[in-house]
Amino acid sequence: MPNYDYKCLECQYEFEVFQKMTDSALTECPACKGSVKRLIGAGLGPIFKGSGFYQTDYKNSKPASTSTSDTASAATGKLK
Repeated sequence: MPNYDYKCLECQYEFEVFQKMTDSALTECPACKGSVKRLIGAGLGPIFKGSGFYQTDYKNSKPASTSTSDTASAATGKLK
């Protein structure tokens, strides 16, 4: 169930209401009993959960290139 933001047209009081999507919009301010309008929000941003991102989440277009001399040095155990 989403939260809806409302603003009173008379006293400028802003409040948030947790209601079902099928519920009708509120028409009365809880502070002054004036008329209210529902505000349009920016929406919910991304929610990041877990320990992080994985290398496989974003695939590279080119594989990582390694030179043959670096590979040969690593195989023999010698560094340049």
